[in-house]
Amino acid sequence: MTQHPTQSPQFFLTAPSPCPYLDGQFERKVFTHLVGDKAPEMNDLLTQGGFRRSQNIAYRPACETCRACISVRILAGEFNPSRNMRRVLHDNADLIGVMHDAEPSTEQYSLFRAYLDARHRKGDMSDMTVLDYAMMVEDTHVNTKIIEYRRRGPDTFITGRGQGELLAVALTDKMADGLSMVYSYFDPELADRSLGTFMILDHINRARAMGLPHVYLGYWVNGSPKMNYKMRFMPQEHLGPKGWERFEG
Repeated sequence: MTQHPTQSPQFFLTAPSPCPYLDGQFERKVFTHLVGDKAPEMNDLLTQGGFRRSQNIAYRPACETCRACISVRILAGEFNPSRNMRRVLHDNADLIGVMHDAEPSTEQYSLFRAYLDARHRKGDMSDMTVLDYAMMVEDTHVNTKIIEYRRRGPDTFITGRGQGELLAVALTDKMADGLSMVYSYFDPELADRSLGTFMILDHINRARAMGLPHVYLGYWVNGSPKMNYKMRFMPQEHLGPKGWERFEG
């Protein structure tokens, strides 16, 4: 009997596990594989439907009793930075981000390790090895980029490159309607620079320059203080039962 390859993705459901964001809650996820020639198109559709990507897996919450996780995307064309955000841009005006293909390096891993040890020592990623990190960066079938942030060099406006030590990194998917920030990390000793905020602001500016309307931030978890920073970037849209709806706080 002839077997024809399926054109529709197959979805799977994880077993319940303790929620990393809300005490006393249990999370479940629905997920599918992003592989093959159709992976970029599928990633676009699934991200617009509230999924996130991790390596070659697209997933979204499917919790039985909780709906606290809400997909968030910034309306890049309408965004105006607050006074504090303008200060962050000013304080980091000596940095330049260089976007290139998603390739890992030992320098990236050293910074990643320092970030995890300082900020997420007990997190799910705390025991990631250099090989785990390489898989996180390389195991992608979509249009994934790495942005490395360094201090500006004297020839910045000629080469478009920075120089010196690596200060921050963003792993980012370029989609048809926006940039999706998959993961970002930075030098934990440079807290005064607010590099996490700076990288989001830089992605907003990049999306505008590329003519893309959105910057996808993943999930805002209602009730989780460590996710509140995502609500600072207005206006934005939240994905609800009726689709994406404008939210301005």
